[in-house]
Amino acid sequence: MKSLPLGSSGIQVSAFCLGTMYFGSRTSTKDSFRLLDAYFDRGGRFLDTANIYAWWVRGGRGGESEELLGKWLRSRGCRERMIIASKVGFEMPGVERGLSAENIERECHASLRRLGLRILDLYYAHVDDRMTPMEETLEAFHRLQRAGAVRVIGASNFTAWRLERARRLSLSRGIPAYCCVQQRYTYLRPHAGARFDPQLAADSELLDYTSSERMTLLAYTPLLEGSYTRSDKPLSAKYAGPDSKARLRALRSVARDLGATPNQVVLAWMLAHSPPVLPVFGVSTIGQLEENLGALDLELTPEMLQRLDRASA
Repeated sequence: MKSLPLGSSGIQVSAFCLGTMYFGSRTSTKDSFRLLDAYFDRGGRFLDTANIYAWWVRGGRGGESEELLGKWLRSRGCRERMIIASKVGFEMPGVERGLSAENIERECHASLRRLGLRILDLYYAHVDDRMTPMEETLEAFHRLQRAGAVRVIGASNFTAWRLERARRLSLSRGIPAYCCVQQRYTYLRPHAGARFDPQLAADSELLDYTSSERMTLLAYTPLLEGSYTRSDKPLSAKYAGPDSKARLRALRSVARDLGATPNQVVLAWMLAHSPPVLPVFGVSTIGQLEENLGALDLELTPEMLQRLDRASA
C-alpha cells in the first residue's frame, strides 16, 4: 500500500486508514484480529481509534477498541511499524465532553494505558469545544508533545475558520499546529442545510482551506455505511435529490467501465484529489476489506474524473 504525507508533519501514513470503532465490541476479538492481520498483510500501517469507542454498544463502557488494538499490537510485535491515532473530546461514562486541559491530559494517559503504548503517533481533538479557551486546548496538546506522549495533533469536526484560528494561535505561541483534519466526506454531496450533529461534513470551504494550508483531509464515513451498494442501506434523506441522482449515475457508469464496484470508485476518486483525501473506513468482514483495498488498484482516467466531478443536477 502506498504511503502519503500527513500534512507537513513529516510523517508518512498509509493511503487507506482502517477505522476500528467496533473492534472489541460488536466485532469479536477473533474477527477483529483477522481483519487487522489482513489489513497489515496488504501493507496497511495506519489505524484509527478513540477513547469513546464504543461505549454505546450494549455492555460498553468506552475504551474497548483501544484495548483490542493493544492486545493485537503486543501479540504481533508490530508496534514500530504502525501509525496509531486516537481522539479526545466526546463524552462517555465517567468522562465529560470538551477539550479542557484536564480532559485532554487525563484521557491521553488513559488511552496510552489501554493501548499499551508510550506514545500516540496522532492525537485528535475529536470535536470542537467553544466553551474552553482555544489557548488552553493547544497548550495541553503541546505539553503532551513535550512529554513524549504524542507525536502530532489533528482536529475532527471543526469548521475551516476555527482551524485557521487554531493555526494562528499555534504560530503566535511557537507551538505545533494541527496537521490534519478528519471530517465526514464522501462522493455524494449533502443537500443545503443538512446537519449531521455532532458530526460535521466537509464542505468546499474546508477542502479549499486544507489544500492551501497543506493540511491533510481524512474522510470518515466515506461509503455512507453501505448505501452505495446495499439495498438494505437506503440513502439518507440528507443526500436525496436530483444532485445525488446525477452523481450516482456517473458513479455507476464509471464503475461499469472499470469492472469495479461503486465503493471502489468512491475510494479511488478520493485518492485522485489534488491533494489526495485519505479515506478512513470501517469493516466487519474480510470481503468488505478486500473490496475496499481493491480500490488501490484502480486508475481513473482524466475523462472518468471529469465525468465524476462534473456530474450534478
